Amino acid sequence: MNSEDFRTYAHEVVDWMADYLDSIESYPVKARTNPGRILEQLPIHPPKNGESFQTIFKDFQNVILPGITHWQHPKFFGYFPANSSRVSVLAEMLTATLGAQCMSWLTSPAATELEDRVMGWLREMIDLPEHFTGVIQDTASTATICALLTAREKKSDFQVNKTGLQRPHKYMVYCSSEGHSSIEKAVKVIGLGSDNLRKIPVDDTYAILTGRLHNQIEDDKEKGFIPLAVVAALGTTGSTAIDSLKKIGEITSKHDIWLHVDAAYAGTALVLPEYRWMIDGIKYVDSFVFNPHKWMFTNFDCSAYFVKDPEALVRTFEILPEYLKTNEGIPVKNYRDWGLQLGRRFRALKLWFVIRNYGVAGLQDKIRKHISMAQDFARTIDNTSDFELMAPVPLNTICFRYHPHRIDEPEKLNEVNEALLGHLNASGNLFVTHTRLNGAYVIRMVIGQTEVEPRHIDETWELICETVELIEVE
Repeated sequence: MNSEDFRTYAHEVVDWMADYLDSIESYPVKARTNPGRILEQLPIHPPKNGESFQTIFKDFQNVILPGITHWQHPKFFGYFPANSSRVSVLAEMLTATLGAQCMSWLTSPAATELEDRVMGWLREMIDLPEHFTGVIQDTASTATICALLTAREKKSDFQVNKTGLQRPHKYMVYCSSEGHSSIEKAVKVIGLGSDNLRKIPVDDTYAILTGRLHNQIEDDKEKGFIPLAVVAALGTTGSTAIDSLKKIGEITSKHDIWLHVDAAYAGTALVLPEYRWMIDGIKYVDSFVFNPHKWMFTNFDCSAYFVKDPEALVRTFEILPEYLKTNEGIPVKNYRDWGLQLGRRFRALKLWFVIRNYGVAGLQDKIRKHISMAQDFARTIDNTSDFELMAPVPLNTICFRYHPHRIDEPEKLNEVNEALLGHLNASGNLFVTHTRLNGAYVIRMVIGQTEVEPRHIDETWELICETVELIEVE
């Protein structure tokens, strides 16, 4: 493709992108396809000769697009969103055009220094103490691995990196039973093993029982184990439960245990002063992560990871072969030493665009609006006799179920709600997901899409009520 063709097709693609975003509500939210349907439309062998852009783009529209679940649809209420915005998309286009590999200051000075500045902005925006230093990771899962690796190295005086884990090792990691699956994956990846992850029970708000945490740590120490780290959640994935950083921090401080905070989704709410209660006890925290790519309108992937002791982080990951040595003459940040990857994308650019385009006040307005809509919807559920809330709603995740008076058997209720969710998603008019809380099958709805409006919630509630009637007939 030459420069003239690139210019022509780029305009065509951008026009399609704008049309797609303008008409996204015309698409079924969940892909209407069966397993293998896309695959069978793709040639088994690669083309011998090059094909035209028109042919490739036509196949994108006819083959690929029907197999896409539309995460940017305002009625995408599943999981946690991976929110984008138009300004973020434009920045992503520039990032792709520059094609910068941002592993060190030398390879892209602007990328390093912009990341430094933008992470300072984020720290200020969510009111973290100034002693935190930030770096952009790809996801919170990676940040958790970084946190636990740093905790391991600091606890071992950086000897595990040198000699490896001695078997049997005695390190223990703790989280709540509602903690994200990435925590268990992390303890596996860093060599501790899932048997050395203690999942502590939760209270009736699904937050960790700190008394049980304290007792488990004391018991483990008596048995000769070494408590290594606690992962607290500001917004569990199941119900957005909020663990008490103050109570957990008092325990970790007493026992010299690393405290990592997983605020992957809910951390964005800290841009609102009225939600800063969530970080009461932040002085005890060693590392903190949240994802602007979830609820801050920034394209996936972009995860903001903050650490109290950046020297420990760098010492954990730093490796300096001859081919990476540079001669800046002044201290610079080489972010390749701040995480797992050597190669790094220019993620700071889209975050910079988003923060500047919305402004802090604009971001606050959006987040408040989402929380307000969710609270209104929760009240609707709570005031409807055949529905019930299944967890507190501190933010904008609503866990609820249909509970007609004639049904009380737990398994039957689970079956009815699973059927309800299936019917809703099959309609193509919305997308919701589920979780289980205390064994109950719960419909889980997150109101946080970039362009979601009250009318989308009203239409969703109307569809839910209509679908319930269909289930009653069945």
